[in-house]
Amino acid sequence: HHLRCMLVSNVEASGLAVSSTRYKEDSWFKSLFVRKVDPRKDAHANLLTKNEESNLYKIQFHNVKPECLDAYNKICEEILPAIHADKYYPCELVGTWNTWYGEQDQAVHLWRYRGGYPALTEVMTKLRENKEFVEYRKERGKMLLSRRNQLLLEFSFWNEPVPREGPNIYELRSYQLRPGTMIEWGNYWARAIGYRQHNSEAVGGFFSQIGNLYMVHHLWAYKDLQSRENTRNAAWQHEGWDEVVYYTVPLIQHMDSRIMIPTKASPLK
Repeated sequence: HHLRCMLVSNVEASGLAVSSTRYKEDSWFKSLFVRKVDPRKDAHANLLTKNEESNLYKIQFHNVKPECLDAYNKICEEILPAIHADKYYPCELVGTWNTWYGEQDQAVHLWRYRGGYPALTEVMTKLRENKEFVEYRKERGKMLLSRRNQLLLEFSFWNEPVPREGPNIYELRSYQLRPGTMIEWGNYWARAIGYRQHNSEAVGGFFSQIGNLYMVHHLWAYKDLQSRENTRNAAWQHEGWDEVVYYTVPLIQHMDSRIMIPTKASPLK
């Protein structure tokens, strides 16, 4: 009887071990396709931003007719800095660029609204009464092939973009994430950003609220393309960077990189 109990016990134990192994394999296999995020009782935006008073950002992508790019830049230089400098409008021009590598003949503008959506609404309302701006929009419309924009919030663990001296080139890396993975992305990058501060290359990190959703934009500054290459390679020397890359790549559906040159009007030189 004692021997039989031991045999039964051993069979059960081995069965448990097999089922446990199978469960682990099954869980691992499922984890390849389903990224689990802890359920929260708060909006993602509140968990990922600087809660005291989150700034709202607007990024604009303007695809310009190739023959009109110089004229487009000229009218932007006349109007955009004037809005930025006028305290009547509660907004700031963070940066304005032309794409060098990536989508050609494209202008990118990044605006900040301190005070969130009410500030955005106030600026839009006031600009409709600004005759120079209305005229600028009319002229601009003749020069564009297409345009789109997004409203963004900034990640709490990134620097707030501040004006910097140049000359620099800028890289805008845009990531379309799988729905439901934003918190996970934020958790990994909260650590990862520490590996990418050594040459002051980190400018800003944002995620979309309106426009393409589950979209993340990371903005970096470098002296030139070789400096970019050296800085990015150096990140791999830091213990933990490889782990961040390993775990964040499966969260991405699509990614895109633009190398951009600041225009004369840009506070980010």
